[in-house]
Formats: sequence, C-alpha cells, structure tokens
Amino acid sequence: MSFDIGAAAAFLHRTEEREAVAHPEPVGLLRATLDHDERRIATGEPLPLLWHWLYFPPRIRQGALGDDGHTRDSSLLPDVPFLPRRMWAGSRLRSDVPLRIGDRITRRSEVIGLTPKLGSSGRLLFVTIRHLLEGDTGGNIVEEQDIVLREPTGGPGSPPKPAEARVADFERTLDPTPPLLFRFSALTFNAHRIHYDHPYATQVEGYAGLVVHGPLLAMLLLDLVDRRWPGAPVGRFTFKAVNPAFVPNRLAVRAKSEGADLDLWVESAGFVASTGRATIDASAR
Repeated sequence: MSFDIGAAAAFLHRTEEREAVAHPEPVGLLRATLDHDERRIATGEPLPLLWHWLYFPPRIRQGALGDDGHTRDSSLLPDVPFLPRRMWAGSRLRSDVPLRIGDRITRRSEVIGLTPKLGSSGRLLFVTIRHLLEGDTGGNIVEEQDIVLREPTGGPGSPPKPAEARVADFERTLDPTPPLLFRFSALTFNAHRIHYDHPYATQVEGYAGLVVHGPLLAMLLLDLVDRRWPGAPVGRFTFKAVNPAFVPNRLAVRAKSEGADLDLWVESAGFVASTGRATIDASAR
C-alpha cells in the first residue's frame, strides 16, 4: 500500500554536484572522536571508507533550519509537510580504489528512488540518493543512501525483537555519551536536535533518550574492522538501521566471519541497533 506524495514526485532524478578537498585536519578530529591515539595524518594516505562524509556537510543557512534542526531547503530531499521527521535508514557502498587524504573530490548525486509506503507507524517516504565520488588521484566510491521521511507521530509500531544470541569472532564495547554525540554532530555539521537536545528528543519526538547517530554506528562497525586489521581496504560495505540506540546504554560492536565477508552488528540494551556487511581484501586478513 502507498499514498500520493504530491509535489515530492518532482524530486525524482534531481541532481547535484559538489567539490571538496579531503584535508587531513577533519581526519585527525574524527580519529580523536573514535578514541584513537593522536598521530600525524599525511597527505596521500588512504581515506577510510565512510570518512568522505566529513567533506560534504549540509551548507544550509541557519534561517532555513526547521524546528528539529534539519534543513527545509535541500536541493535533493523534498520538503513534505505531513512527513517532517527524517532518519538515515542505511547505505550500500562500493569502492574499487580508495580516496586519499589531500584529494580534490567531486561528488555527483542523483535522486534515483521515491517510494511511499504505509507502515505500522504511519506514512513513510523512502528517498534513495546515489552519490558518485571521484578523487583526482583515481579513487572512487559509489554510495546509495536511503533516507526515510515519516510522520511526526503515529502508532508505536512493532516492538523490537530482542537480539538473538550470537557468538562474535571479535568485538568492542563502549558507552555513548553526550560529548561523543556532540563531537560527531560537529564534525558532520548535523544539527538534528535528537542527538544533543534531551528535552526535545524525549518530549517532542518521544525517544527514550539522546539518539546515537546511525552514521556513527556505521563508522563504529568499520572502525572495529580497522582495529582488527589496521589499514585493510574495504571494497564493499552495507549497513542498515534496525532500532535506535540511546545514551547511556552501552554499545556492543561485533563481527563474525561469513565466508569472504564480515557480518557486523551493534547491540544496545538487548536489541540490535544496526547491521552491516563488509568485504575486505583477503590478503589483509
């Protein structure tokens, strides 16, 4: 079942092109945010997959932000008045050659899908955006990103299922804190209030606490892999948001080998918050 998305349909196949330089300073700041020791970041080093998110933040003036901190003036995401809430549902990424620190990166984006659905929590609009990134030293990334627009309120939906008991090959635990969420929001220029404004997150959007960013959970999945095999190139990666994770519930970031791939997931408060799957060069393992 679906519904009429009205003027939002005009956003299908919209495009945008942006350029950025992969300066080393944001890389050092993200390393610190992920709790790595400080070290010199050299031009020419491979840029870890997902870290291109540091270089294409939303460039929206303050007056164009909505009450929730999100933009209402995006060239790619439609403004649907009856679907004001937004979440990043997941992405699929492929990189044949890594981007490098110091690269001048060109990102070409296109809205390739607009899918309305009626779920247990109300109306949903899935917006799929394809980003093609090319660095001037030959690196590349293809990313398909799924964004969900949803109603401000709705039914409780289906209750989350407790995480199945699984034995991980390796894992890491950490406690998410408001400073962690603040630093990640600052690095990605993410003004969504659910990540730093506790009264708003709990009283307006109805969450149990501050919400850990879905992209941060995705980065923690690949950071776990990097801690196991430092510098191993990731050629393929998918991730999906499953349930929200809240401060201060401990995060368990886990991995299990599945043939040539790694099955990845994050658990929080007894539930799976995010899942992922990564393919890395076998010679690096």
